[in-house]
Amino acid sequence: MKTLLETFCALPCVSGDEPAFRAQMRELLAPLGEVSFLPSGTVLCRLPVKKPGLPVVLLEAHLDRIGLMVARISEKGFVHASAVGGVDPRTLAAARVTIHTKAGAVAGVVCATPPHLAEKEGALPKPADVAIDVGLTAEAARERIGYGDRITLDGPFTPLLGDRVAAPAVDDCVGCAVVVRAAELLRACKTAQIVVALCAQEEVGGAGAVTAANAVSPDFCFAVDATFAETPDSDPAAVMKLGGGPAIGFAPVLDRGLCNRLVETAKEQNIPWQAEIMTRSTGTDADHIAPAGRGVRTALVSVPERYMHTAGEVVSLADAEQTALLLAKTIGGGLR
Repeated sequence: MKTLLETFCALPCVSGDEPAFRAQMRELLAPLGEVSFLPSGTVLCRLPVKKPGLPVVLLEAHLDRIGLMVARISEKGFVHASAVGGVDPRTLAAARVTIHTKAGAVAGVVCATPPHLAEKEGALPKPADVAIDVGLTAEAARERIGYGDRITLDGPFTPLLGDRVAAPAVDDCVGCAVVVRAAELLRACKTAQIVVALCAQEEVGGAGAVTAANAVSPDFCFAVDATFAETPDSDPAAVMKLGGGPAIGFAPVLDRGLCNRLVETAKEQNIPWQAEIMTRSTGTDADHIAPAGRGVRTALVSVPERYMHTAGEVVSLADAEQTALLLAKTIGGGLR
């Protein structure tokens, strides 16, 4: 699990720029089955079918991450950027970033006014006001950097004590790692046809999930995402426990029977789990897959994560591994 998660976290897939990494995805997923790509940037992998007539099960997670996009370059050579997805403004001042250009990666630092010169103490930069220092003149920067080039927040993949790791884009690299691991466990599955979907553009509206659902027309879908884990300042009733196992979602758009089947499997297999109650939409790709076509029986299983949408998102590897096991055991036991 750790290797899979680190591999996905290394891919700079800011929303809308996922197709640039097709080669890596083909190499990673080819051992599992037939790999294909949709125009949206979504990656599909169809495992070999053991016998005809089995229900089609979609294992889905989103490949994209939040980030920034080059909007303009000032006369002084500073790169001005706009947010792609829900960037946390608290993380931006003096952040190290990488601009991904056709000519290669360009390192930069988000400009930060020293507190001695700030007009308002404690004021946070707005994503729309972000300027990045890349060390170039305006002319040189415009030759090297293009409009729309995506920008990622830098941060190393860092093992913490115990089974926890910290990295940028764990949301939703952990989901990608989980569905790939679950697919590995289901190689010999004779109860379903398995299709893995690593979807594009979840952070900006879910377009990749819509195209995946339409392309595959699954009977069932298990969407995997990250969800909020407890922090020192959080309301315990509103978040999940880090290390408490997968969070099984319950929401109007989700299929109650499929959610209950996950709970039954968790109890049968002694897999720790926790319930996540969402009385409206889930805020994940499940919202877009469930109503696709004639409707898809959809469940959502999430991995608890601290510090979402920052360069230091934290998860428990045990939670991720247990999530993959829960999916494999549920699907392998047969769906009805």
